[in-house]
Formats: sequence, structure tokens, C-alpha cells
Amino acid sequence: MSEQRTRPVVYAVWLIIASVVGWFAAFQLTVEKFVLAANPDAVLSCNVSVMIQCGKNLESWQGEVFGFPNPILGIAGWMAPLFVGVALLAGSRFPRWFWLTFGAGVTFAFGLVCWLIWQSIYAPNLGVLCPWCMLTWSVTIPTFFATMLHLTRNGSFTGNEKVQERANRLMAWVPLATILAYAVVILLAQLRGLDLLGEVIGMIF
Repeated sequence: MSEQRTRPVVYAVWLIIASVVGWFAAFQLTVEKFVLAANPDAVLSCNVSVMIQCGKNLESWQGEVFGFPNPILGIAGWMAPLFVGVALLAGSRFPRWFWLTFGAGVTFAFGLVCWLIWQSIYAPNLGVLCPWCMLTWSVTIPTFFATMLHLTRNGSFTGNEKVQERANRLMAWVPLATILAYAVVILLAQLRGLDLLGEVIGMIF
């Protein structure tokens, strides 16, 4: 399944949609960070409840894991899939090194998102889910799945045509894989919530 023979329109459109959604979430988090910087006592619009809020995340060390607010990574990083998506729709073709670099960036984003999900659910100083963070997670996960399959089918990972064709067929299963990934995150959050509730009840009685 060579990229020379087929233009990945669906994948390109998804990259554009994901980048717009991801960039918007990162921008909103950046705005909230500025609000907190100006007024630490400000009530943020993303603070929906005790369990659903972004204030704790923005003020935690996990929210600045590289020494600056994580949303800045999103604002800069989501430009890459937007560029790739638009270029693919325009008929551009990229060399193998470009695709491998792009794949490495998407993999890094996916790994960071997985770590942040774990921290949000299990870290003692957090234990909350951030609305804008979850929006970012929702597009990063399928982007990773789709990109890994695309890099397989376009020959970046392997020259085996059978493997490429199999990866192309598996593209149709990305939505299901994404839903299953969402379900795992929801299940982990629910189980953690039950654990915390059990601890509270134990302290009372």
C-alpha cells in the first residue's frame, strides 16, 4: 500500500480535525494558566466540580513537567499534524525520514498523555480529571493509533506489502480501538473513585 498509489484523505482530514481540537484545548488551558497567574484565587471556568477541574493540574508540578506549562507544548505541537494533514490533502509526499520523525513526535505525545492520565487518576496531589486535558487525550489517542498504522501501510516501518495491506485494513478499526482506550481510562477513574470513597468511609467508621 504505497503512498504513491493512494492519497490518505481520511487520515489527512482526521489530522486536521485533531489538530484544531487539540490546539483549542491547549489554548484554553493557557488562558486559564494566565488567569491563575494574575489571580491565584480566581475561579476557573474549567473547575466544574471537586473531581472535574483543571486548577489542580495547572498548579501541580505535573502541569509543568518540562519547566514550563504543558499547554505550550500543545500550542506548538499541534501545528505539526495540521501541516501534515493539509499537505497530504494537497497531494504532497514526504520521505521516509520525515514520516519517522513525525511518528516519533506523535509517539512522544501519546506517551506523555498516558503518563498524565495516570498522574491525574493516581497521583496523591491530583486525583482529578481536567476537562481540557481530557479533550486533548480524546484526539491524541486515535491520532497515535492512526499514525502508527499509516506509517506501516506507507512503507515507513516495513517494505513488506502484505503487512502494509494488513495495516491499511486495520485503519477501519481505529475508532473501535479508540473507544476501548476511552473505556479503560473511564474504568480506571471509576475504580480509583471507589478506592477513595472506601478510604473516606474507613476514616469515618
